[in-house]
Amino acid sequence: MEFIKAKTILSKVKDGREWYGIDYNMNLYRGCPHQCIYCDSRSNCYHIENFDIVRGKDQALYILEKELAKKVHGVVGIGAMSDTYNPFETKYEQTRGALKLIAKYNFGVSIDTKSDLILRDLDLLKEINSHNNVIIKFTITTPHDDLASLIEPNVCVSSKRFQAIKKLSDNGIFVGVMLNPVLPFITDSEEDIKKLVKLAAMNGAKFIHTYMGMTLRENQRDYYFQKLDQHFPGLKKKYLAYYKDRYDCSVPNYHHLYKIFTTECQKYGLLYQMSDIIAAYKKEEAEKQLSLF
Repeated sequence: MEFIKAKTILSKVKDGREWYGIDYNMNLYRGCPHQCIYCDSRSNCYHIENFDIVRGKDQALYILEKELAKKVHGVVGIGAMSDTYNPFETKYEQTRGALKLIAKYNFGVSIDTKSDLILRDLDLLKEINSHNNVIIKFTITTPHDDLASLIEPNVCVSSKRFQAIKKLSDNGIFVGVMLNPVLPFITDSEEDIKKLVKLAAMNGAKFIHTYMGMTLRENQRDYYFQKLDQHFPGLKKKYLAYYKDRYDCSVPNYHHLYKIFTTECQKYGLLYQMSDIIAAYKKEEAEKQLSLF
């Protein structure tokens, strides 16, 4: 794996309430090998050339420790741009090293992933969770393993992600599902949404969050349409007719499908509003609620 120079690792988040209440953000790797057909990180605005090639950040843990020692305590978000549990992590352990530092300096952590490799670090997640805030979000776009293999070819299938959710939940970790994106005309059926919510509940998820659509812009759009032509012949024309050059592409039956989604979440006791999810996993928020009574 190639390593690139980095001046900083942590960046301050302006308003973490919009994204799971995080205070800082970091990506230990640049690029991702999962080759998900819809990935927004391919967009030109992020300036990541050859996105499928994973690059590590030279001296990442050394830089991170210096930054954590100087920062006000908070929740560190990991994996927003590229999955921090890519196959190279098994050898280089950048993420595991970062979690050790997060535990050492008493920070919380918020992780986005599609990989069950995260279970390797259960010991560290439990350690952090014993004194600070931990939230794990698994991206799951479909309840069907065969479809997951098609649209997310280089990552473990949905059933393995649900199994990882159960393992984490059984060990007291606040974990749930990011149902993002929902691909119009591919993963937006009522039956699939209901099945996914049920599987999440059965496997101990505490929440599901979705914006019930996808984004399409610049290089991301070109790559996505190329994959539609390859795997779903004729569907590109349907997208062009319905969305034209829009960036924010909500599913056509948005209001109806979102109502189905929220009804199912309520049925199984799953949180789905961002503010409720943040309040539920942050220990200081729970203490405030208890103090009111």
